[in-house]
Amino acid sequence: MVRRFRRDGRGSAVEFGLVALPFFALMMAILETFLLFFASQTIETATNAGARLVRTGQAQAGSYSEAEFRTAICEAMGGLFGCADKLHIDVRTYDYFDDVDMTEPIDEDGNLIENFIYEPGEGGDVVVVRTFYEWPIHTNILGLGLANLGNGRHLIAAATAFRNEPF
Repeated sequence: MVRRFRRDGRGSAVEFGLVALPFFALMMAILETFLLFFASQTIETATNAGARLVRTGQAQAGSYSEAEFRTAICEAMGGLFGCADKLHIDVRTYDYFDDVDMTEPIDEDGNLIENFIYEPGEGGDVVVVRTFYEWPIHTNILGLGLANLGNGRHLIAAATAFRNEPF
């Protein structure tokens, strides 16, 4: 009787169905989390590359517009994301480092407040370069809590503060 029970495979489809759904959901959650962290690191690196253009005066000497600066950051991302229309850039000049405001531009409903400016400053100015990207979340039904915006997306933010070189 034990041998007959071990050879019987009629319940394997049900067993696969019970195991497959949580397994594939877990795999999708791991993949989604990996992509989010990878995108965050890529945007951080590209923001630092773009900030270097401002810090060294290349953006000012080349009379970069906001669109040209955005293009430079998107090129530093290697074309991994459709960033031309999804990347938000905020470049502000301050008198002192104590005056820097690093609050995220999100309203009480969880929506992005688009009050961004492009002001690269002159030599010796304190400048903050911030970039924001609304990353789409696809596995939100699993309750991972990755979405931090009202529209169900995750806001990736990268920032760097520095004093422009004397150019």
